[in-house]
Amino acid sequence: MNMNSRSLATLALEQGQGILRLSPTWVPRSFCVPGRRIKLHPDDYYALGGERGGIDERWFSSTTPADNGPLTSPNEGLSHIVFVDKGSTKQVLLRDAVEELKDELIGARIWKAHRRWPMYSKFFDNMGALPHHVHHGVKHATAVGQLEKPEAYFFPVQLNNHGGHFPYTFFGLEPGTTREQVRASLEAFVKGDNKLTNLSRAYRLEPGTGWDVPPGILHAPGSLCTYEPQKASDVFAMYQSLTGEQIVPTDLLWKDTPPEKKGDFDYLVSVLDWDKNVDPSFAEHRLMRPQPVRAVNAMQAEGYLENWICYKSTAFSAKELTILPGATVTIRDAGAYGLILLQGHGKMGVWEVETPALIRFGQLTRDEFFVSEQAAQAGVVIRNHSDTDPLVMLKHFGPENPDLRILT
Repeated sequence: MNMNSRSLATLALEQGQGILRLSPTWVPRSFCVPGRRIKLHPDDYYALGGERGGIDERWFSSTTPADNGPLTSPNEGLSHIVFVDKGSTKQVLLRDAVEELKDELIGARIWKAHRRWPMYSKFFDNMGALPHHVHHGVKHATAVGQLEKPEAYFFPVQLNNHGGHFPYTFFGLEPGTTREQVRASLEAFVKGDNKLTNLSRAYRLEPGTGWDVPPGILHAPGSLCTYEPQKASDVFAMYQSLTGEQIVPTDLLWKDTPPEKKGDFDYLVSVLDWDKNVDPSFAEHRLMRPQPVRAVNAMQAEGYLENWICYKSTAFSAKELTILPGATVTIRDAGAYGLILLQGHGKMGVWEVETPALIRFGQLTRDEFFVSEQAAQAGVVIRNHSDTDPLVMLKHFGPENPDLRILT
């Protein structure tokens, strides 16, 4: 390979024959306690120092930097491509590769519409629940120069050997709740416990299922280890002042509020999509159980099972793919996607793939990849090298997936 005449991104795409190998992207949160279920070595959950907080997230296919305040390290939250040539290992940002390769990597449809890879996914792994908070819709996000943020949750069985301290999520508001009640709770934010979840409803989280969370819906994610595809935006505001014994800073209540609206509690209420929050059939409309992409018997006969796991949003979608023991299959998709392996080992295209039981901070792995649109459409050959253990992966796709039939 002539590395002088061609870019690292081009060489990596050629080396992987359209499939890029990515390195682990670890993200700490100063306000969370890690649930210790994302395979990081026990000594490494505070690898960035106690002041930065514990590492409780791993980001996938990310071209979106993490916003962790003034101590955020360069390129935090951004995925890197791994390229190995003649014993030398080099890395390049996935974000830079997308900017350079454009439609060659993510496809003409997404490149023309977005000029970037407009989603990412993550594992978030908290021992306790997060505060009841909201992600802004188009109108309110635009007011602060950001994009609206839909997201979705899926709870992999492989990563939930324990449920943490609170495996329940408060979603929305109890039907019959009034705007005046919510406003009064927000006004009480500075008093310690504003008791916002008294107005909400908690749902027990079930491994192997997921939830759809459009913008404008209050949600307090529970303590299961969660796979979370989402639009590439970091717009939010925290509406609950106390979780467990931890006070939420007041500045997070007003995060992403226009300067002229700070102190305006009616504005905070207006951020909420009221009808969705008080929907009496909330679970019926938002809970997602896996849905097979085609007839189960036909897939099993070919050696695999594939389910839609996140399918109610047009901003992204996700599948769970299982290659049965000893099988070799060719899987075709209409669009580019990232993936993370959960179980098993084998080969995918030119790559040997495996799911490590334990990962040191900074260690390179062979469990995360990004598949170009061209490679996805041509078909990815996947071999399960085990005659006893399934090979399982989660696949995250960009917006308006041509393969997706909106399921209800």
